[in-house]
Amino acid sequence: MVHVKYLLAPALLCCTLHVWAEDTVDKANNPLHLATSLSVQDYCTPNLYDSDQHTNDTLLRATMPVAAGDLIPVPQILRLTAPIATRPQVSGGYDTGLGDINLFDIFLLKQKGVMLGVGPLITANTASSDELGTGQWQTGLAAVAVDTSPQWLKVALVQWQKSFAGDDDRSHVETATFQPFVIYKMSKGWYMRSSGIWTYNIKNDDYYVPVGLGVGRAMPIGGYIVNSFVEPQWTVAHRGDYQPQFTLYAGFSVMLK
Repeated sequence: MVHVKYLLAPALLCCTLHVWAEDTVDKANNPLHLATSLSVQDYCTPNLYDSDQHTNDTLLRATMPVAAGDLIPVPQILRLTAPIATRPQVSGGYDTGLGDINLFDIFLLKQKGVMLGVGPLITANTASSDELGTGQWQTGLAAVAVDTSPQWLKVALVQWQKSFAGDDDRSHVETATFQPFVIYKMSKGWYMRSSGIWTYNIKNDDYYVPVGLGVGRAMPIGGYIVNSFVEPQWTVAHRGDYQPQFTLYAGFSVMLK
């Protein structure tokens, strides 16, 4: 007679693996998860509207949590992004170098149920050439909402920023972005994803709305979570010249558990 524990073992193992995969995918992709991480993300845009030129942005990103203290009673998440950009030059050819560095500080206001975070951001005028940045210092606000369930991870990230100083010969800047980020969790750490960033230029009413569909996998390795993905994105609505038609978005990150 087969002991009942041997019959239950495969089911328990399957359940454990499913919980492990779900938890790992959540941690790797939740922007409000309180863990230190390093990531490299790349936006390769081979096609622009009204142009035969291309662009590329490689984002070097570091995220660090700050524990709640006496002065600030809620946790914070600092995220620094340094872009390495490639842009066409007016004189012909392309220029590659450092773009404008962005830093935001999110205060995690709600951790149960739908997670909520809000905080200031600043974009520094650090571009190594005019084509690679706005020539302006910018400041604004960022807000994040995260809802997770056994099958889904849903995120909404809103950012607004406006220039306050910089090169007098360059135009002032005011932009808003909205990123609806949806993940469908599968088995063994695999997931489907969509995370296009909708961008609106408040100064001239230009905008573009990309929609993506990709795949990724998050895995625990030692004391880390390693996450990688690829997500093609297509622009479904736009106004203005030189907006992306198609972008191949890919990324790799390492996070402390």
